[in-house]
Amino acid sequence: MLYSDIDWIYCGAMNATETPRTGRDPRRLSTPEHASAELPQQLTSRVVPPCPTAVSLAPLSGPEPSVESADGAAPDARDAASSLASRLNWLRAGVLGANDGIVSVAGVVIGVAAASPSGNGAVLTAGVAAIVAGALSMAAGEYVSVSTQSDTEKAMVARQRAELAADPDGGVEELAAHYRAKGLTPGTALTVARELTAHDAVAAHLDAELGLREDDYTNPWQAAGSSAVAFTLGALLPMLAIMLLPLGVRIPLTFVAVLLGLAVTGGVSARLGDAPVGRAVLRNVLGGALAMAVTWGIGHLVGAAV
Repeated sequence: MLYSDIDWIYCGAMNATETPRTGRDPRRLSTPEHASAELPQQLTSRVVPPCPTAVSLAPLSGPEPSVESADGAAPDARDAASSLASRLNWLRAGVLGANDGIVSVAGVVIGVAAASPSGNGAVLTAGVAAIVAGALSMAAGEYVSVSTQSDTEKAMVARQRAELAADPDGGVEELAAHYRAKGLTPGTALTVARELTAHDAVAAHLDAELGLREDDYTNPWQAAGSSAVAFTLGALLPMLAIMLLPLGVRIPLTFVAVLLGLAVTGGVSARLGDAPVGRAVLRNVLGGALAMAVTWGIGHLVGAAV
């Protein structure tokens, strides 16, 4: 109604310079006092004349405001952040798996090469066995670990659901106390707790108290496969180096190639974890060097004794 009134007033002002069809004196609309006296009557009973210059107005509309959680993050932003954190965790686990593959297989092939300087067959057999055994070990360990974590999280969800079913009012108070501890005023904390409980009580408690999401369980099979692949890719570096390089220099050059690979994995893992890169690289390189030196020494002693 208001917008059509504005259109009519605008058209009346524009038509004031023309001869109106009713024969009325157009100058009556040109002065404020006549306009103010005549407009109320015209607003209640009139036929709006067409106005070629009028612009059709519509109520302003826009996207609904996003619903924010108690900590100020919109759901989409929280989902994106959670997804990014999950991907970073998987990437960091992959880098560490590759690091394990590099060190483990490098130690085996360098030790065997030290024991049998001219035996490519023994080195190849030992290297392949180390890769297969290491990959399966990593996969099995990751499967057991992630399965245990998933079972624990599901048990926590079930327990939380049972507690809320038994005492819903106590759940609201518990949630309000959590947000009071985070700095909200008592009234605001209670309002937030009630609104979150009305939306999804279980999800609200899991997110606030445990940092969990009911539908966000890690797949143990996916974790196992990722660990096995990461270990195998890392293990290929020392394996290819020891098999492709000339016999006379294969041990020292494999040693160097492995240290370079460890420097890369150490730097990447530090970057992903926001840790000092130099310190992480130094630890990784020194640990790998120590492992290869020990296995080379043992292989050399065993080879000499045999």
